[in-house]
Amino acid sequence: MIEYTLSILVHLALVLLLSPLVTGFNRTFKARVQTRRGPGLFQPYRDLYKLLRKGMVIPETASWIFTATPFILFVTTLLASLLIPSVTAQAPLSLFGGVLAVVYLLALGRFFLALGGLDTGSSFGGLGSSREMTISAIAEPALMLAVFTVAIGAGSTNLSIVAQAGLSQSWRFLAPSQMLAFAALFIVLIAETGRIPVDNPATHLELTMIHEAMILEYSGPYLALIEWAAAIKQLVLMTILVNVFFPFGLSPDWSPVPVLISLGLFLFKLLLLSIIVALVEVTNAKMRLFRVPELLAIGFVLGALALVSTFLFQG
Repeated sequence: MIEYTLSILVHLALVLLLSPLVTGFNRTFKARVQTRRGPGLFQPYRDLYKLLRKGMVIPETASWIFTATPFILFVTTLLASLLIPSVTAQAPLSLFGGVLAVVYLLALGRFFLALGGLDTGSSFGGLGSSREMTISAIAEPALMLAVFTVAIGAGSTNLSIVAQAGLSQSWRFLAPSQMLAFAALFIVLIAETGRIPVDNPATHLELTMIHEAMILEYSGPYLALIEWAAAIKQLVLMTILVNVFFPFGLSPDWSPVPVLISLGLFLFKLLLLSIIVALVEVTNAKMRLFRVPELLAIGFVLGALALVSTFLFQG
């Protein structure tokens, strides 16, 4: 029991501390590629600290939904991270659900975030909420199809079992179906984290903003929780990509030496994926909003093809 509790606490500390660092590296690397100085690597930590110390301005038209949304979003995203193996093949809360639980928890947070954008009666909030739900209607099925492709080989939707099966059958991840599923999930990562060409988190222009439009009315600690939850969600999706499709290096238990080796490999895989994401952002322009569903449809088709080819291969 003590070891189980310790594993949960270590995992929570890793997710809470590492998620802003991944965001900071992505921004810094992208700025260097664009020959800009850009923000520092630890700027997200300073931003969160500044927001947590600031006061809040709450609209008079806001209800309990507005105040509850940051906490619900933060808790659901954090719980989703506990269902995914990070440095060990056994996720802390793997007994309580698999990939479906991860999708539902992320969807619950998104649902309340959309409600929070609508709750104040702001036209910008309604605009962002409608765009967010439109994107999620295609991104979530693509995410499920991509992970189901890997889950078929393991015989379970539990991500810990999937990772453990991948450790013993690493050759499976060179199959065409796995590559198609990886490409589909990568597109979902770009869309769900609001990256170019789908969205631009650095702008507040009406014609381009999606995620930022929903949180314009938030400030202070509420905004800090939302920004932190967004960083955790990015880490969750990236962890699925690197540890479900390429689970090499995962420690079988919480022994100190294997965990340290696994942590180093985990950081290395996150580093490579962050570089790829930054390069995609730098080499592409922001798409028109009406073309975003076309990109997500490509991800859905890739996921469907990966799933169908898996059944055909097994047959």
